Order: sequence, then C-alpha cells, then structure tokens
Amino acid sequence: MRIAGWVLTVMLGLSACCPPAAAPTAGDKEDIAPEAATGFRELSSVQARRHMVAAANPHAARAGLEILRAGGSAVDAAVAMAVMLTLVEPQSSGIGGGMFMLHFKADGAELSAYDGRETAPAAAAPDMFLDANNKPLAFYDAVVGGLSVGVPGELRALELAHRHHGKLPWKRLFAPAIALARKGFAVSPRLHKLVVADKHLATMAGARAYFYRADGSAKPVGTILKNPQLAQVLQTVADGGADAFYQGAIAKRIVAAVSAARNPGRLSEADMAGYQAALRKPVCRDYRKRWRLCGMPPPTSGGITTLQIMGILSHFDMAALQPRSAQAIHLFAEAGRLAYADRGRYVADPAFVKVPVDALLDASYLQQRAKLVDPVRAMGKASAGQLEVAKNSSQWAAGHAIELPSTSHLVAVDEAGNSVSMTASIENAFGSRLMVDGFLLNNQLTDFSFVAQQHGRAVANSVEPGKRPRSSMAPMVVLSADGKHLVMAVGSPGGSRIIAYVARTLVAVLDHQLDIQTAIDSPNIVNRNGATEIEQMPATADWAKRIGAELLTRGHEVKIGDLNSGLHAILRRGAIYYGGADPRREGVALGD
Repeated sequence: MRIAGWVLTVMLGLSACCPPAAAPTAGDKEDIAPEAATGFRELSSVQARRHMVAAANPHAARAGLEILRAGGSAVDAAVAMAVMLTLVEPQSSGIGGGMFMLHFKADGAELSAYDGRETAPAAAAPDMFLDANNKPLAFYDAVVGGLSVGVPGELRALELAHRHHGKLPWKRLFAPAIALARKGFAVSPRLHKLVVADKHLATMAGARAYFYRADGSAKPVGTILKNPQLAQVLQTVADGGADAFYQGAIAKRIVAAVSAARNPGRLSEADMAGYQAALRKPVCRDYRKRWRLCGMPPPTSGGITTLQIMGILSHFDMAALQPRSAQAIHLFAEAGRLAYADRGRYVADPAFVKVPVDALLDASYLQQRAKLVDPVRAMGKASAGQLEVAKNSSQWAAGHAIELPSTSHLVAVDEAGNSVSMTASIENAFGSRLMVDGFLLNNQLTDFSFVAQQHGRAVANSVEPGKRPRSSMAPMVVLSADGKHLVMAVGSPGGSRIIAYVARTLVAVLDHQLDIQTAIDSPNIVNRNGATEIEQMPATADWAKRIGAELLTRGHEVKIGDLNSGLHAILRRGAIYYGGADPRREGVALGD
C-alpha cells in the first residue's frame, strides 16, 4: 500500500467491516524508539543557566537575548522579539495582529494572562460574512481585503505587560528591530516559499511592491529587504508609546487602507482609539499530582481545550506506553475528539457569552468524559458534554470557523527566573494581505463563525460589535505541583491544530520524559473530532503507514501528511534551562 500526502482516508463507517482491534500488548511498549520516530537531524536541547529565549526566527531570538544581556526582563525580551517578528516573519504575526501572553513572576509565584486579541469593529454584524443569498462566503473571499480586519491588539497588550513587568525603557526594546528594518535582512527560504505559494498577496499594491520584483516574481532567497516605513512606525511607537499607534496618523492610515481596500472593511478611528488589552486570570489544573498546568482563558479555547485533553489522559497510564505506539496515539486522539467537541460549542468571548470554564475543567466531569473512551475502538464523532450550568449555556450550537495554520510562538526566561510564553498571530499567512506602513494587517475576524445560528440555536462564536473572536492559541506554563516553580513554557502556531501540538508535547515531556528537543521533533498527532491526522516525515514513512493501518482497524479515519507546527519551549530541570526550537520552521533557542 503506497501512501503519499493526504491520501490515506477511510471513513469511519467503512471500518465497521473490520474485526475488533486486539487488546494492547507488550508490543505497544516496544513500538519504535523515540529517536527513530523523527524525520529531522538529532538536536540536543540548548542549555543555559542564566537566561534563555526561543523564537521562530534567528533575528528575533538574537534580539531577545540582546535585551536579556542588557539586564532586561522576560517581558522586555518578549517585546523585542515580537516587534522583530513583525519585520522578519511578517506572514505570521506582528503589530497588525494580536497575541496572548502568560507571565510567571518567580518572586511570589504569580501568574498573569495578557489578552491582546483583536476586536470586531462597532459596525460589525452577524451577517457580514454571508453573501447575497445568506450563504457563507468562501474563505478567501472573506479574508482578502478589509472586511476581515479586526482592531489590532498586540501593541496595547505588550505595553500593559511591560508596564507591570518591564525593567528596561520601552524605547530600548524597539532598537534591534528599527536598526534591522533600516539595514535590511535577507529573504529566508521559508518566507520566499510562502510568497511564491500565495495566490492573493500580489493583488494588494503595498504587499506587491514589498515582496515581489517588477516582473511579478517573488523576490528570491537572499534578497535584502529594507523596510524604512516600518522603521519609522516603530520609532514613533518607541517614542510615543502604544497611543501613537492607536491614535493619530498611523491609525488614520490603517482605517483608510481598510476602508479603501477591495472588499472594504468596517474599521473606524474610534475602534482603534477605544481598544483595550485585558489582564485575565489564567486557567490552571493539576496533572498527575506532580505538576500544575496553566493556560490562557477565553476568548481563546487553547487553555481550556489543552487542559481537557490532559485531564482526560490523566485517567490512563500514558507513561506505560511507548510514545509512538498505536495505543498511545489512539488514546490521545480520543481525548482530542472529546475536548474539541466541547470547544466547538461552549467557548467564545466571555464578555458576550457565559463560558462554563469551571464545569468544563471539573475533575468529575473529565472523569466521566474519560469513561467514554474505549481502550481499543474509536468512538467516531464525539458530542459535546451536557453541563449542569446556567440554563442557557447548553443551548449553544457548535459554530464553524476556519483557522488555517500561521501564527508564531516565543518563550523567554530572565535572570530572576521570570518567564513568558506568548503566541502571536495575524491569523492566515499574510493576514488580510493589506500592508500599511510596512506591516500586514490581520484577518482575525474570520475566526468568528460565519453563521450566527445553526439548527435554530445561536452560535456562541458569532460576530458582534466589540467582540473578540475565539482563538486556538495555547501558550502554556507548567509549574511544580505547589505552583511555586517554573517547569516549562511552551506553545505553537498551527491554526486549530495548535491545541493538539501543545498537548502532545506536554505528554511527551511529562509522561514519557523525553528531552524537550526530541519531544518537539517527534511526529505530530491531531484529532479535532474528525480524522486522526498523523504527520509523515522523510524518516517515518513506513512507521506512519503501519500506525495508520493499525488505527484503521480500531475504527479511526486516518489522514497522513504534513503537520507544520512551530513549537518553541523552555524546560527547567534543576538549575539548568533546556531550550527547544521546532525544525519545521526557522527558529532557534539561545541562552547564557
């Protein structure tokens, strides 16, 4: 049987013809050695004792390390890296988008959650992504242009976090990015590949002038890209703070671009001026009585859904199974089905929807959900749980929002032991494709459900003025059981698959005790309440084919292909920090 790309897809209904899978045997523990289950060169984790950063581009990581060496805090380093990523990884994140950040303060063991998610403009409406026949727009018909642009939140949230935890002056943090924007940086292979592949970027004048040559071809690898417009914006914000972005000339140009674009949007100067970042309470739960796992609360579904997967898996002895065995993958996939089912129904902006966070993470509830997992047979499509909460909470219909892979994750630990785990995004690769003053604007409004009602019930994640669209971004912090000491900071890009990428890394490190780099390198496994997706890498084609065949006999629909995460993490063991960067992208970990 030959498997290539996403070609192994067998519907659940067909699997009924197959005999029941045999109970797991000792072979499940001896399946394949972790070091043989990765298609990448063996990378030992970067080690440091003083401080550390990891980010999706070497320029960003170097900027973060420069700030730490200058005596900056973890938040200071995160600001420098986030601003640099606007320049060198423009397709993924930047000041035209939003972010979620977890900050752990070592002195006092305080954990804070900063919400810089975009908001819908005041003129937004539930039907804004429907056509003349009240049918949902095709995804890219909604994305490209101004209609999909929400109020950017990254700079406001970074400024708020810096106000609370910064050590160096705000202006100092922008210096590396400003200098490189003026000097120029070389187009990387990944950036070039994505520009070549994108069918919409060249349709926008600003992006066309920046990313393409006069003949319409993408600027080749190694081309020096200078961005004086962005340098000027960053200098203005460095001098005047976030207000200089959200009010005045920059805000006027953003609104004008959104209004004048093909597929014009509804953003106003009042929307820009009125944006506020939010300081929220993290969601935390114990895991196996050894660790405390913490994530972002709504409007992202990342924290809740990751904690649900881990809470369900806590009822199975994952450590007794080989990490890449069919049995381990089966259990992980089934936990994913159940958690994603709840995510689809219950999670949205808590300012508009009562999200039953405590009920979704209640230990007895997750125990009942775990009992739905058959040890050897796939359950098929999982239903959202029925919760004993406020009477309207169970009346929501599951909406449908398309989240395609993009985004960026960074981590930092400073000399005092404070840490940041931050995921930032402009949503789709290159966002709305609108470029203003040298940076791209987000298309985050397409993270809302395009329809406001399903089967006669309201959709929690529908579009409303001032509302924040649901996200899957899942920056996580792992603490000691008493919550006093950092164990790990981790996160990933990847659209709605982010949750599974992060959860499987937590399982690999906490249950299977893998080195952080080996855990990151290992093949991704995803189930979003549908097919079980298995990452195929050059060195794992035979393994993926065999595991896929075994899962088919258990009733899974199986898809094998690329699963492009961008995991970055720092793991602390004793006095040593171990940094890991995802070789699927261009990131690095650096430390002293």
